[in-house]
This record gives sequence, structure tokens and C-alpha cells, in this order.
Amino acid sequence: MSFESVLHLKRMTYQEAATRLTALSQVSVQQHWRQCQKDCPVYPVVDAAYRDADWPLALPNDREHLSWPKARKPLWLRQTFIWPTELEGYPLSGCMARLCLVWWAEHAQVYVDGRLVQEGDLFDSTVRIPLGTVQPGRAVTVVLRLTSPAHVDGALVRSELNFAASAPQVDPGMLAAELSVLGNYLQAAEPKRVAELERAVQRIDWKSLQAEPERFQASLATVRQQLAPFGEWLKQRTCSLLGHAHLDMAWLWPVAETWEAAERTFKSVLNLQKDFPELIFCHSTPALYEWVEQHRPDLFAQIQEQIRQGTWELVGGMWVEPDLNLPDGEALVRQVLYGQRYCREKFGIEVKVAWVPDTFGFTWQLPQILKQGGLDYFVTQKLTWNDTTQFPHTAFWWQAPDGSRIFSYMSPLVNQQIEPVKMAESTCQHEQRLGFADTLWMPGVGDHGGGPTRDMLETARQWQESPLFPTIQHTTAQVFLDRLQQSRSDFPIWNSELYLEFHRGCYTTQAAQKRANRSCEVLLAQAEIFASLASLVSGRSYPKQALETAWKKLLFNQFHDILPGSSIPQVYHDADREWQAVEQTAQQILSDSLASIAAHIAAPSSRLVFNSLNWERSEWLEGNQVSIPAIGYAALSPVSSHNEGNESFENATNLALEDLILENEFLRVRVDPETGNLSSVFDKTHQREVLSGPGNQLQAFKDEGQYWDAWNIDPNYEQHPLPAAQLLVPPQRLSPESIEVHRAIGQSQFCQRYYLAPGSRGLKISTQFIDWQEKHVLVKAAFPLATSSDRASYEIPCGVIERSTKAETPAEKAQWEVPALRWASISDGSYSVSLLNNSKYGYDCKPSQIRLTLLRGPEWPDPQADQGVHAPFDYMLYPHPGNWQTAQVVQRGQELNAPLHQAETPAQSQAVEASLTGQVQLPDQASLLDLGADNLVLMTLKQAEDDPNSFILRCYESQGRPARLVLTSPLPLRLAERVDLMERSLYSLEQDPGIQPWQIASYRLVAET
Repeated sequence: MSFESVLHLKRMTYQEAATRLTALSQVSVQQHWRQCQKDCPVYPVVDAAYRDADWPLALPNDREHLSWPKARKPLWLRQTFIWPTELEGYPLSGCMARLCLVWWAEHAQVYVDGRLVQEGDLFDSTVRIPLGTVQPGRAVTVVLRLTSPAHVDGALVRSELNFAASAPQVDPGMLAAELSVLGNYLQAAEPKRVAELERAVQRIDWKSLQAEPERFQASLATVRQQLAPFGEWLKQRTCSLLGHAHLDMAWLWPVAETWEAAERTFKSVLNLQKDFPELIFCHSTPALYEWVEQHRPDLFAQIQEQIRQGTWELVGGMWVEPDLNLPDGEALVRQVLYGQRYCREKFGIEVKVAWVPDTFGFTWQLPQILKQGGLDYFVTQKLTWNDTTQFPHTAFWWQAPDGSRIFSYMSPLVNQQIEPVKMAESTCQHEQRLGFADTLWMPGVGDHGGGPTRDMLETARQWQESPLFPTIQHTTAQVFLDRLQQSRSDFPIWNSELYLEFHRGCYTTQAAQKRANRSCEVLLAQAEIFASLASLVSGRSYPKQALETAWKKLLFNQFHDILPGSSIPQVYHDADREWQAVEQTAQQILSDSLASIAAHIAAPSSRLVFNSLNWERSEWLEGNQVSIPAIGYAALSPVSSHNEGNESFENATNLALEDLILENEFLRVRVDPETGNLSSVFDKTHQREVLSGPGNQLQAFKDEGQYWDAWNIDPNYEQHPLPAAQLLVPPQRLSPESIEVHRAIGQSQFCQRYYLAPGSRGLKISTQFIDWQEKHVLVKAAFPLATSSDRASYEIPCGVIERSTKAETPAEKAQWEVPALRWASISDGSYSVSLLNNSKYGYDCKPSQIRLTLLRGPEWPDPQADQGVHAPFDYMLYPHPGNWQTAQVVQRGQELNAPLHQAETPAQSQAVEASLTGQVQLPDQASLLDLGADNLVLMTLKQAEDDPNSFILRCYESQGRPARLVLTSPLPLRLAERVDLMERSLYSLEQDPGIQPWQIASYRLVAET
């Protein structure tokens, strides 16, 4: 029995009708390609060399893909289409033919009858190639040259021919999509009316398809006419189009190529807007606009004009679209400050929409930073990538720890085609979830640039005319979000981080980038603080431009495919040069500033020690315990006997060098001579053992099988432990304070020193070097504890977050590797153990264990990621009574990361000369700035952006309790007003409500003459 006969034995559903109509206009050609893997550079050569050759048939795999080996191998595919008179009985003469292709190839070229008509890559991988009007019997030859990616096999994923009838005929493919759209809406919103749709599709006269094509066409028109009453109902729904081109600053290409991609993309958009004036395009990244301004001024002027006309929208609000787990709080502030200032200065606007579609998770303090920077909305789509749970909200208020809220939207995916059924499904889902009959759809080729295409815009126009499709309108993100926010008053509140259940390896991959980031963040903050103080002490010019340039280099390197470690080697060669430039600039400014201050200090010693942190620090330096005031300095006394007055330390010095014990007045530490692990850490003050098993175990695991290699840790890595680290030589005592341990994992070597300073409550573990030679191996430093808790605390930018250690819910189970800044802590309420670090970001905690992730060994996209010798880094085991607040763990973490600095005092004659200038003269020890509250942490002291005679002091509340800034200083400074992150006035001092728990607070300080 024929298919048509079966259809007439029963009533046809609308889904069956849509499937049958689609078959009249669309056919797969995946089975008919012929292949050649012998490479030639261009098509004409191939044509000459292989015209008469017997190209074998390319056989699809079990996924119906035509695949070939990875490692940038070429594949030629060839197919000749001879246009038939009909498809499944439907006449094709006069129809427009298009070849629809989806590939997974690093580079792709499409030739039609010997002419190159399209190129693409991994990102521009879905194309529709016009092949002209169908003339039965005419032949068209298509040749593809595809290059496989370096890391994975290539594939021609899909290839099909589409045929579209021209008006006034009803195109069967378009009617099929309309039936699907209407049916989906009715199923969701008015299921009882599906029967009307089912009755309408019975009017299709399938019997006349071959015998009387005109009658068949007339029946299609009748169906559309019968369904016309649904048109007005559908048109009450809206699909809002916003052209977009997500453009990674670097990833599988270097930064230099990004500038070319941006230029190409922007020119394409501007040209399309001439023919499609309805097109509105949005783009982020002031760093990219700045490059265009400097190198392509004519193009920049055209963009400025489109922005003035409202057809080009600025989104983002940050200097780049950065990683938002790893940067510290002040770096996030600078992303907003420099991004917003650039947009205001060059385009006359401040951005209102924080646009970060591709960032790998979002820190809990982000809403506060964005709101203080003048942004009203937050948009991403990345949590739709979750591997375990579905994020529960589409639109919601995202709340920071201080109570700040920003209206947030989990958008549909970016880099989309104009696909009517998917667009309508998205609109329908929005209506069901939000009661809002609109969706934001972002057509455009992305990642490597491209933006909307002519085919996309022509298709959008075609569907604007459809009588059975929601209204299509072009809009801006801000207009869409304004409408969405105003649509109801009861959006849910999300009061936590936005944790991405994916890409957990990005906290660790490319360790050198993480170390450089942390170091440069600290150095820049110190340089700014002391440059500000030096200008007040000595009148030295504040190096504003040099500092801003350095900050922007750092911010660029925090892009979400650079800092996370997910780029090709060339990207890191370039990034390393930028890190070095930042470090050199900051170090030079810091050194010059300290020398300038030192010239005004009457000190009995020739050396001074400077402290950039806003609390007094007590450190053991060159045989002396030195107390350095908050944001101040102290003279370094001549070396004296360091064990004087320290009986515990004196006892330690009497130990034989082979005794593997470190001891001071607080801790007694034993090192296992067989393994190099810590066999005991005993808290002498509280008479308790800190560990429940060997500490500082270097645990290695097999970590492979992930497609996103640099990004993802194998979720099952703990099921694949590798042999324990092997001791290479017996542990060696280097001094009374330190023991050195050499161990190996596979072919890799680790050299670490345990260091217990006099007066220290923490055991520092200084990794002198790692020579890393492993591939697809994950290494963690593990500390099993005698303390247990269901929760662990972690430092995040300008705050702390608690996460479960027991993982009972699916979302908690997904957080088996989490980001943190300088520390994590487990507390049983009366006693705690914290693990501090100065360059790592990945942690995992169980009820009685803390682990710090040290290294990974991915091979894609950088085959040599983390291979070789690593620079030194430190972490510290810090046991303490109470919780992290009472033990000042925030301060200890800052101290491990922010080193003290020394400066020479000038010769006496220079000091006398300086004193005669009438400038500030300082004693041999002083605090230059005191905030007056032990729960405030200074973030920056910098010159104001628009006033060289005032300074901005920024701090945050770090303990979860209110505070008030009470500033004292020997320098001519006074508090003037509270400001926001854009340095605009918020309150006078009399109106200042104080600093609320977890709040970031900025103040303008005036230099008095």
C-alpha cells in the first residue's frame, strides 16, 4: 500500500502533514558525496588533476557524518546535482535551490561550478548556498575542501538541498514550518484548539499532487486561508531580532587576527544596513572599539554615526567580556570603570546592559559592581551549558551579598541562524515561563566574528510576511529588557553565585597565566597606593596614563578565553609579553614612589619596609620581628639574634638537622621521612592535632576523555587515581625554619619547602619549582582534617561564599570543583583550618578535607599547556580557633599575596635638601592612611579620573557586619564625599549611611594645600 493511501485511511495529524510537506522541499544529499583525501591547494588544480579520476563514494558513519582524521588533514568532497522535474511528486521547475551545509572543519571552501562562493571555519559552520533557479536537466557541480581541526576529527555533519517555491505559490516548506509553529503554540497555550488545526490540514489534496499540481497548490492556499483566523492571535507574540557577532578577543587564533575579524565584521554589518535599514546590531568590548578608532578611523566614524541613529547598540559595559570567577574585586571594578568611561567619551552614552554570553560562571558580587557602575541589566546564555541541572530561571533579580540587585536574563543561544520553528519555540517557552510573549533572538555568525548574513536578513523579511508566524521586529537589548522587566512585578530572586556546571578546569589550566594575573593585580594596586601617597608627600607627579595603560593590558588578558587557559599557544606568547609590560610598569612606579616617600623620612636605618595593607603587619625579616603600620612603613633595624625571647624557636634550633620537625610557639610540624607528606601538624596553643591523615599529599589522577580538554576536568577523575608521589631523596632540613622535599609524579618533579617562621600561626608550603611532564593528569594538594563541617567558606571578589561539603542536592553535587581567590576554610564552629594560596584558584572540600588543585595536563588547544618548569608559588595551612572572621583569614590571605617592599633612605644631605623644600617630613615609622575599622579592606587609593587634585579611596566590608570609614592620616587629606564606581557623587559625609555588610564603598579624598 502506498504512503498516500495510508494517509487517506486515517486523519492526518498536523505533524504528519508538516513532515510530508517538508519532504516536498527538502532532501538529504549526505549519501552521495565522492571524496578525495589527496590534497591540492585550489579547486581548478583539483579539477584538472581529478576530473577523470574515480573518486570513491564517501560513506557516512553511524551518526550519518562524513568524517576524516584530525590534525588539519584535508578532505575534498564532490557532488554533481542534475535538477529533476519533481521531488516526491512536487514540480521543482522555477524553484530556488539552496544547498544547506553543516560542517566541523577548521577551514572550509565551497566551490560551485568551479567558482569559490563561500568560506567558513569552526564557527561559520552552517551555510545556505544559493544554486540558482531549478531548470530540469541542468547540472550543477559542488566541490568542498574541508580541513579537519587539530584536536578532533573533522565531519561534514549535514548536507541537504532545499527548494523554495516563488510567490504567488504557497511554498510547501514554509507552510510546513507554519503548521509546526502554530501547532506548538496551540499545544502549549490552547490545546483544545489543536483540533481546528487538524481539521484544516485534511484540506490538503494529496491525490492531486502529481496529476493536478495546480489543484494541489490551491489546496495549500485553502489550508492557509482556513488557518488565517489564528494569524492575529499569533501576531500578538513577538520575536525580537538583534543582530550580533560574538567576537572572542583571542582563542583558536591570536589577538592580531581578532582585529582583522572585527574589521571584516563591522564592515559587513555597515554594508548590510544600507540594504536592510531595519537591522539593529549590538556589540560589546571597548578595547576592540579603541583599536578600530586608532587604526581604522573612517570605519570608527561610521560606527559612531550608526550609534547616534540607534541602529548600533553598545552592550557589555566592561573593557572586555572577562572571566568572572578569577579576577579580584578591583579588577572587576576597572573593567566597568574603563569600559563605561570609554563609551561615554567616544559615543556619548553609558551602557546599561552587561553582556557576557560566553563567560564561564559569575561571581556573587557582580550585581553590586555592575549596579554601582551604572548598569541596569545582566545578560548571559552560558548557564544553558550546565552538565547536571537546568538553571531554574529565565528572567530574575540577581542579588549580591550586600543586597544589590540587577535584573537578569538567561537569553537564548547566541550565534544563531534565522530558523523560524526554533524562534517560535523560544517565544512560546518565554510565554509559558514568564507570561511574556516575546523572545530575544540573536542572529549572526560568532566567536570568530561575521555577524548577520544577507541570507539571514532575507529569510527574516520573508517570515515577517508570513500570516501564520509571530510578529518579527528588530530591537535593541535595552528596549527588550525594559519591556520584559515592566511586564510583571514578581520576578524571582537568585541570591548566590551563578555557578557554571561545566568548564571547571579553567580554574587551573595555564598556571603561568593565573600566577601572572594574581601578581599583576597586587602590584598595580600597590603601585597606585604608593604613587598617590608619594604625590601627597613629595609633590611627585601621579603617573595616571602609565597606570591606566597597564590596567588595560591586565584587563585585556582577563578575557574569558585567555585567563581561563583555553587558547592556542600564540595567544599565551602574546599575553606573556603583556604581563611582563604590566609588571615592569607597576614595579617601576612602585619603586619610584617608595623612593620618593623615603626621601622625606628621617630614619636611623638606611632601609625602610613598606606595608600596602590597611592593618599592622608583624613579619620576621632578616633576624628581626618587624611591625609595620597600616598603609605605612617602619625602619629596618640592624640584624640581631632571631631566637632572643623565643624559647620555642630556640629549642627548634637545637634539633639535629636530620630531625624532620619544625616548631615555634604555636605549631609543631612533623614531616614523614618516607613520603615527604606532613605526618602531623599539632596546635600547641589548643593542644590538638590538625590533620586526620597525611597532609600535603600530592594526589594525581587520570584526567582525559573530555572534548573541551583545556576547559573540563573529567567528572570521574577520582575513580582513576595514579600512584602516589615518590620521594626522590630524603627530606632535607635547610634551616631551623624549613625542610625541603623532592618528589616525583610520573616523569614530573616537585620541589617544596615547608617553612614555619617564628611567630607564625601558619605553615607555609613554598613550591620552589615543578618540572611538569604529564599529559591528561590532574594534581591536587590534599589535607585531611581532624575538623569537620557540612559547609566550607571560600573567598570570592570582595566577599566570601559558603558551599556545601556534603553535596546532597543535584546542584550541590555539580559543585565538585569550585573557584576561590586566596583561601578556603572549614570550621566546626569552635575550630577551623584554612588553606591559603598566592596563585591558585581551584578548590574542592569534603566535610573533613580541603584540596587545592595545582596542575592539569590538557593538550587542546595548546598541546604543551603547562609543560616544563613552573615559577615558584606558595600555599599555607592555617589552623586557628573560631571561624574565618575571628581568625582574620581575609587579612592572612592578603598578606600571603601582597609582599612587603623595601626602600633605601637617602643620604643625610639629600634628606636635608628635601626638608628645605617645605614638603611633608615624616618620622621613622608611621601609618600614612588608617581606615579606622578592622573589617574594611582597602582596594585602591588612586587619583580621581577627572580631577588631579582629588583621590578615590575604595574599600569593602569583609566580615559581614556594618562599618564606618574613619580616616586618619599625617598627610594633607580629607574625606569629601561618597561616590559610585564611576566616581559620581552619592552622599555628602553628613548623609553617608555607612558601609553595609559586604558593601563596596568609594570615597573622594581632597588634597588640602
